[in-house]
Amino acid sequence: MGVHTKIVLRAAAPETQAWISGRRWMDFKLTCEFYKKLYYIVIELHNNLVLYLYLHSKGRRRRNQMQKIYMCCFFVFLTQKALIVSSGKRDEVEIKVQKERGAGDKWWFNQQGAQDEMLLTLHSPADAIIGRYSLAVLLMSPDGRILEKKDKMSFHLLYNPWCKDDVVYLPDETQLQEYIMNEDGIIYMGTWEYIKSTHWNYGQFEDYVMDICFEVLNNSNDALRNSQMDIEQRFDPVYVSRIIAAMVNSNDDRGVLTGRWTEPYSDGVAPYQWTGSVPILRQWSKAGVRAVKYGQCWVFAAVACTVLRCLGIPTRLITNFSSAHDVDGNLSIDFLLDENLQPLESRGGRDSSWNFHCWVESWMRRDDLPKGNDGWQVLDPTPQELSNGVFRCGPCPVTAIKEGNLGVKYDAPFVFAEVNADIIHWIVQRNGQRRKIRVDHATVGRNISTKSVYGDFRDDVTLHYKYPEGSKKEREVYEKAGRRVTDVPSESSEPGRLQLSIKHAKPVFGTDFDVIIEVKNEGDQDAHVQLTMLAMAVTYSSLHRGNCQRQTTTVMVPAHKAQQEVLRLRYDDYAQCVSDDHLIRVKAFVEAPGENEPLLTVTDIPLSRPEVFIQVPGKAFVCEQVKASISFTNPLPVPLKGGVFTLEGAGLLSSTKIHVSGDISPGQTVSIVVSFSPMRTGVRKLLVDFDSDRLKDVKGVTTVVVRKKYRNIFPEITECY
Repeated sequence: MGVHTKIVLRAAAPETQAWISGRRWMDFKLTCEFYKKLYYIVIELHNNLVLYLYLHSKGRRRRNQMQKIYMCCFFVFLTQKALIVSSGKRDEVEIKVQKERGAGDKWWFNQQGAQDEMLLTLHSPADAIIGRYSLAVLLMSPDGRILEKKDKMSFHLLYNPWCKDDVVYLPDETQLQEYIMNEDGIIYMGTWEYIKSTHWNYGQFEDYVMDICFEVLNNSNDALRNSQMDIEQRFDPVYVSRIIAAMVNSNDDRGVLTGRWTEPYSDGVAPYQWTGSVPILRQWSKAGVRAVKYGQCWVFAAVACTVLRCLGIPTRLITNFSSAHDVDGNLSIDFLLDENLQPLESRGGRDSSWNFHCWVESWMRRDDLPKGNDGWQVLDPTPQELSNGVFRCGPCPVTAIKEGNLGVKYDAPFVFAEVNADIIHWIVQRNGQRRKIRVDHATVGRNISTKSVYGDFRDDVTLHYKYPEGSKKEREVYEKAGRRVTDVPSESSEPGRLQLSIKHAKPVFGTDFDVIIEVKNEGDQDAHVQLTMLAMAVTYSSLHRGNCQRQTTTVMVPAHKAQQEVLRLRYDDYAQCVSDDHLIRVKAFVEAPGENEPLLTVTDIPLSRPEVFIQVPGKAFVCEQVKASISFTNPLPVPLKGGVFTLEGAGLLSSTKIHVSGDISPGQTVSIVVSFSPMRTGVRKLLVDFDSDRLKDVKGVTTVVVRKKYRNIFPEITECY
């Protein structure tokens, strides 16, 4: 029996760009036209979560939304009353579908017929399994023979944070526009005193990204071990987010990124060169799920943010300044120095303190935990410690960290230490004995930051993680968390008569600068002290890269006076050893007769870098060519070799590299012009990175407002094909 069938998908979602997302509890509309008499129609809906198939973003739906199917025919009977969820292999899970509207946790359908047309409404529950669904129309004879079968059409079903019954429901529309819909973000880096912002292209709505996100899930160890069990648990964002935290790194599985914290990066891409998640995800998929080289904490977190937003889980990237990595769980980070103030990394264990560390927070209800643990959950894909045998962290409720509830799943003790541990400095003497010289109680977990939902500026969320320093509630939380207090001096102990501090301006990379060390004498007698000043190059993760300058001098400090010494740092002193993070760590150490303990103070000085300047003259229209002028001036006293610009922007252009021919002399300005055709309307960000042999991680960003040139009779269509 010949049949002509035409199927058209239409969707309506509650977000601004409704057509790009398909979520639980949304309408799914299917129009079928038949020109031959039919005996039976069977609608099959399959959730295929293993086979990879590219789908355009219009095929996305969110769970807990009405799916409407229109059929125009002469004679129709609907006989199928079950949905078959398939892994793409042999194992299948049958999901019963009720004939009429029922409880909110059930699949159900309703049909209405009028002459030659029938409307079928298919409804997914708020806890439906997310994934790629395939729909087919079968024409069957009364004896069960298949007469005709319409090729399967596919759509993705996502979490629905607009639905009150979904566990990822977020009631604030402003936050939803930021934590689900915004494809551009800001990552905060540097030090707690000198915070710098770096723009990032999440690109969760770019071509192929959604399919790759499900490919990430499909290649997890859980999915490969037991695909049926894995599929059955994908209704739960706790399970899915934990899988993502493991899969973004490649330590245990077919993960996306390989981490590397030291040079060389010649067989891959240096972490600081990335400006967005999309090239990373595409490269991973195109290479046959082979890990991409290389990432560090902010890259891991940014890729996780892309995947989680794409799947419909509200997510934001967090930066914790002065972040502790407490391996032994005693809530203290021990730094061991020799008598020359050189770090004894081999004896200090694996404890460390990073200038900053990035993770993500995802919003969800925690039905697996007692009340009070809903809301933001910490997820950390950077491979630091094992969690249930896998390198991952979380999800861990932020409220549990603030209240010191360390028995809560997952990994609460580790996250608590990241924002609360003490820093203890020891000098290891020649005979092997340790001498405690400094304890910092309030150094760790400062200026915890995320991008504001109201614009491109920083939002401080430190008080979400802990109570104010020194407050009564803070002490109660520490006791509740089992904080180690033995052998730790009280903060209320009387300070000595000598005070030591370091002062400096904000230096620019490539220039000479001074660091001022001040010794203040609060006593009634003059003090004769020995002052040692040491400057060294370090990474943001506290790895020592080499000494820059060292001075030791004897200083007489009059009673009730202060004496200053200057440590001069020239470009030649730090140029050869400075890391890609452009950080100089300065230590000042004072010993004086009559003082029980020596004094040590430490500060990290970031060297600021120039910017890349970008201009996009005129107005930008979708599908029409735009020119961007990009320029950079070499601020160093030496030539730069191997210069390369990297550009990308969600809805503007894919990642593009442009190499600079020849050397860039000191003070020379190099300019390029790039042409591209914006693919989508809206407020877009064009991101540019410049790197060379001696100067790396130079960023630039500009906003491009892309408009429609002509009035569109289909206002929902805002993409260029």
